[in-house]
Amino acid sequence: MIETIYIARHGFRLNWVNTNWKSVTGLPRDPPLAAYGETQAKELAGYFLSLPERKRPTAIFSSPYYRCLQTSKPTSQALDVPIYVEHGLSEWYSPVAPNTGLHPRPSPAAELKAYFQEIDPEWSSLWYPSRKGENVEEIHQRIAAFLNLLVPEVEKRFGDKHTHILLVSHAATVIALTRELLGDPGLPLRVGCCSITEMNRKDGASSILGAWDAQRMADGSHLKEGASRDWGFEDIQIANGKVIDDVGVPGTENEIEDTVGAQQRSSL
Repeated sequence: MIETIYIARHGFRLNWVNTNWKSVTGLPRDPPLAAYGETQAKELAGYFLSLPERKRPTAIFSSPYYRCLQTSKPTSQALDVPIYVEHGLSEWYSPVAPNTGLHPRPSPAAELKAYFQEIDPEWSSLWYPSRKGENVEEIHQRIAAFLNLLVPEVEKRFGDKHTHILLVSHAATVIALTRELLGDPGLPLRVGCCSITEMNRKDGASSILGAWDAQRMADGSHLKEGASRDWGFEDIQIANGKVIDDVGVPGTENEIEDTVGAQQRSSL
């Protein structure tokens, strides 16, 4: 049974300091970490290594974006635990403007393993977000449905092997994860790079959503310079969960969206 869920945002992105960055994987909008972000990722690993062994995460579930996998790698190596690629933890994009194409989607785990040997490709993603984007309400719906699949699937597949897990994702997704686990959809929260949220399961809880207590939220005290580049939904929200439409990736105007939503149902 999962007792603790740690949630971390990726480290500082290279495109925030260098406009001439190149995508390692060739995927649009997939910048790697800046050197500062790589340092943050190592500090994150150092924090988890400093915990008593029984409190350390034994599995990492990471967004498939390069910066999240880069952030996961030092912890994976320090603790000798696998990285499971999970598209349900992917970046949040606002709805695409009409006739501008689709948002990007990273490669599957088997292909990403060419860049990160720590990936265990045996894990199949439980959820794929729409490449047409989401408004604020829809990302919360995505995360709620995803969590209701993830927790029982991990427990069914691994038994008591993974009582403490780490989710590595993006600011908007981290906020939605925190809100849904707490059962507080309006929780004010801003999340900085490589900050940590720690959720402990309530005794006797039979549900997933709203069944956790926060021991820390978006905490950057383990980082030498603290959590940086914090972000919250208020930065982009117009009103009532509405956001400005975004443009799709040029050249995808004629692509047909394929896999979307739940890919596996758990036996509870």
